[in-house]
Amino acid sequence: MTAARSAPAPALAVVGATGAVGSIVLRLLSQRADVWGDIRLIASSRSAGRRLAVRTEEVEVLALTEDAFDGLGAGDVAIFLTPAEVSARWAPVVTARGVVVVDQSAAFREDPEVPLVVPEVNAHVVRIRPRGIVAGPDSVTAAMIAALGALHAEYALADLAVSTYQAASAEGRAGSEALRRQLSLVAGSTLGEQPGDVRRAVGEDTGPFAAPLALNVVPWSGELRDGGWSSHELAVRAQVRRILDLAELPVAVTCVLVPVLAGHSLTVRARFEAEVDAGHAREILESAPGVVLVDDPAAGEFPTPSDAAGTDPAWVGRVRASLDDPRALEFFVCADNLCQGSALNATHTAELIAGDFGPFAL
Repeated sequence: MTAARSAPAPALAVVGATGAVGSIVLRLLSQRADVWGDIRLIASSRSAGRRLAVRTEEVEVLALTEDAFDGLGAGDVAIFLTPAEVSARWAPVVTARGVVVVDQSAAFREDPEVPLVVPEVNAHVVRIRPRGIVAGPDSVTAAMIAALGALHAEYALADLAVSTYQAASAEGRAGSEALRRQLSLVAGSTLGEQPGDVRRAVGEDTGPFAAPLALNVVPWSGELRDGGWSSHELAVRAQVRRILDLAELPVAVTCVLVPVLAGHSLTVRARFEAEVDAGHAREILESAPGVVLVDDPAAGEFPTPSDAAGTDPAWVGRVRASLDDPRALEFFVCADNLCQGSALNATHTAELIAGDFGPFAL
């Protein structure tokens, strides 16, 4: 009996290819196993005509129009690295052609008909996509969820408290530029020791931040919601519950912006159904996909955002058993919010989908 011929490799469209996350996706596509046929780069009309390198070739960027998706259909994949309003407008247009959309924006994260996927944790749900769309988490959730998922599989997560230390680039290019501008205004000064002196130096234009970020921390990210919570804090809570399939999990999140350009950090207190052995927890984290353990405080070895910047994994350290609860574990985690938090998740998810259609399908 003659073996059936394998299907051709699926095509991939990268929408938002010229942005900060898009540039990282193109790097990943050139470094990872090549499961794709044609790769199509798409961006706003102002970027059309640019040529970007991917898989050692230069590819011309197309403007985001319906024509840009001509020739794509069932079995092909589109990664959306766009603002939520763009994804909400264009993802249904693309899925109508039979193309599966992997969206990294907030547009579909709360849609019950759209799986929220982190491949290291819940890859199995990627095939359940009634709308033809798969969503990825935000970069804060992505930073900690691989570590949490591995520990949950062993001990059963019962309660979660998180404080974030988010990089300025969480607010996009405007955030990075605002922090650099503010740092230039305070550099070489004695500011930061008197009430209001940093505010006066920075002026009224604090960029996308609620207060000056240079020489400061800002305990706010998102918009005000009931009870004093921010929309971002509630979003992280909802995403953790969905990804771990724990609809009633108690989660408390405090989002804080810090004067770091790249790399989110989080302190995590996780309480489990079973008692936790810190040594065994370290062993679990050492073998967890997408996680690197750096945990030797005596030698000054623990994760920092400047070390995580530009890298793919989540870096975990300061792992310790709670002093007051034998079922609780505390740890610190850092991850590049553009690489690990967005680009890698989208690329890996798209590869899972390609495995269903392409020559590597089982």
